[in-house]
Amino acid sequence: MTKILSALLLTLAVATPVHAEPTVRETSVVKTADLNLSSEAGQRVLERRIALAVAEVCGTASDFDLAGRNEVRRCRVETRAKAASDREQRIATASSQSIEIAAR
Repeated sequence: MTKILSALLLTLAVATPVHAEPTVRETSVVKTADLNLSSEAGQRVLERRIALAVAEVCGTASDFDLAGRNEVRRCRVETRAKAASDREQRIATASSQSIEIAAR
C-alpha cells in the first residue's frame, strides 16, 4: 500500500506544472546601421529584428500559465506599438540610428 501511495504522489508531483516567472530583459537594441531602409528588403530585415527584440524583452510563459501567456501577449502588443514610431521614423529618413526596444 505504501508503495502505491508513494508512486501516486510521485506521479502527481511530476505531472504538476511548475509556474516560473519568465526571464525577460528590460531593453534590447536593434541595430540598423547595416540596413538600407529605403529598400523593401532592408525594411523586412528591420521588422524581423524588431520582432525578435520584442520577444526578447517580453519573454515567454509556460503553456500551462494562462495569466502569464496573456501578460506576454499584452507586453508584445504594447512594446511593438511603442517601437512602431521609431521604426517609421527610421524608414522615413532612411536613418542608420539604432532603435532601443523597452517593455513596460
